[in-house]
Amino acid sequence: MHHSDLAFCPIGIFDSGVGGLTVMRQVMKALPHEDIVYFGDTARLPYGNKGQETVMRYCLENVSFLLEKKVKMVIVACNTATAFALDHLRQSFSIPILGVIESGAQKAVENTKTGCIAVLGTRGTIQSGAYQKALQQADPYLTVVPISCPLFVPLVEEGMGEHPATEMIIREYLRELRDYPVDTILLGCTHYPLLYHQIQTIVGNEITLVDSATTCAGKVAELLQYETLMNNQGNSLPQYQYYVSDDPVKFQELGERVFGHYLEQVGLQV
Repeated sequence: MHHSDLAFCPIGIFDSGVGGLTVMRQVMKALPHEDIVYFGDTARLPYGNKGQETVMRYCLENVSFLLEKKVKMVIVACNTATAFALDHLRQSFSIPILGVIESGAQKAVENTKTGCIAVLGTRGTIQSGAYQKALQQADPYLTVVPISCPLFVPLVEEGMGEHPATEMIIREYLRELRDYPVDTILLGCTHYPLLYHQIQTIVGNEITLVDSATTCAGKVAELLQYETLMNNQGNSLPQYQYYVSDDPVKFQELGERVFGHYLEQVGLQV
């Protein structure tokens, strides 16, 4: 396959579950001509409380699966996977691979006035220090308040986002914010935008929530231009394929919360 044909190949996206659909939605908006193959590793979710070696192994398998689908690039739409495995994936595969941490960090730094940013993430993401490092690289004078929120992903994946218990858990995790002049909260997990309104209500409107899904789509466009992999054929309808490693029906129902419509044909990849 020579280079220009590659432009017609799909973009691959993977996540531990439904969270990466928040990234996919933004990529669909930004790049309406691109085909996309999505893989949610629902059988092995959550990634956030697993060790680095394990997450790395999952990621290698996920990228290999997407490569079978002839993708031209991969978006690691999972912050834990980005933190633990991005460098390793880039060394292991020749196609461009993009994570979700750098772009989110940049946006948070641009937004803050007080110089105090809170990062909400899974245990794995927070312990990896990846956001702290990215933020401090952008501005060494920042105060970064990392908060690990291990229950958020399971709550989203169980469709419990609107439940009063979830509000209590959010309040519990965010309690320590009171001690800092935080004006920007970075949602350091692609599942967290599905709790956006609940979090915003609790912290109040003077605090801005930044998520890495929105900022990542811009990076995808830049990368495709740079690698001359952009699909500019505007006449055909884009094809979207979804695969999960467990329980496609539940994934379809959760996906509906992200897209506002039922997901067609979710394939089971065992």
